[in-house]
Amino acid sequence: MINHQAALRFRRLGMWTICAVYFVILVGGIVRASGAGMGCPDWPTCFGQWVPPTEESQLPPNYQEIYAERGYKNTQFNPVKTWTEYANRLVGVTIGFLIFLTAWSSRIYLKADKSIFYLSVSIFLLVGFQGWLGSAVVASNLKPFMITLHMLLALFIVALLIYAIAKSQKEYLFKIDSSQISPRVNTVLIFAMGFTLIQVGMGTQVREAVDFIAHEHKYIDREYWRDSFPIIFYIHRSFSSIVLFTNLWIGWKIYQSVDKNHLLMRCSYWLIGVIIIAIIAGVTLDRLGVPPIAQPIHLLMANIIFGVQFFIYISLFYSTKKAL
Repeated sequence: MINHQAALRFRRLGMWTICAVYFVILVGGIVRASGAGMGCPDWPTCFGQWVPPTEESQLPPNYQEIYAERGYKNTQFNPVKTWTEYANRLVGVTIGFLIFLTAWSSRIYLKADKSIFYLSVSIFLLVGFQGWLGSAVVASNLKPFMITLHMLLALFIVALLIYAIAKSQKEYLFKIDSSQISPRVNTVLIFAMGFTLIQVGMGTQVREAVDFIAHEHKYIDREYWRDSFPIIFYIHRSFSSIVLFTNLWIGWKIYQSVDKNHLLMRCSYWLIGVIIIAIIAGVTLDRLGVPPIAQPIHLLMANIIFGVQFFIYISLFYSTKKAL
């Protein structure tokens, strides 16, 4: 028999960890959009210090030569970029603590459902790997492939967290009445998640191109960046309509089948709302000269879309299968 308070603690820790992962995705997007990715050219220290400097005078006079020898040419201390990247790292460390507590609290399921415990421990190990990958991103001098891999792993970690929490609450999910929801919704939902991953994949390519354009323009003259956007940007922009209408269909079918206060109905509201915010952020990037704040918001919304879709899918799975 699982202790109710312990189960509640596990669920809350898992939810806080999911929020923290999304927050670090947002902060990471801000780091990338502001060009602060190399604000700390070394890892795990920052300019050789555990707490980074606030003024260039606190660094050795020949620090640029030192980092040039390590493969980081044109290293220039910028306190805003340095502390932006340092904040990103602090948030990442916080996630490490949260996921450790989540894994530790999952031990209550060792007798009732060992898979929840093993899932939680696996997520903890993945977060450790994610931390190492973060150091590899810095060591690679921000190679686009490494940055994309780093982001996709964060998406995978969130999906595993959602699954672990849902699995721990399956007795509640079993009670969800989804008998009026057409089986086609689940099928279309699988396609919708696939469309989201395709859209995210194209989005990462657009981001890589924007990073290159930003570097060429020295992160100024943003109003001219759009003139150099690659063809994948226009495909990505057009594909958003497929993502929108597919998810609108799912939301409409759920709306027709359940009460307005139903869990799946509330999730559908979230899903459509987040998609609309993502599209607005994308239009802002396209039409308003790539404002720095729009890029991380666009990235965050894309990740949340997949998370909500995955939760709806898991909820439907448990409510219809009543097993596993």
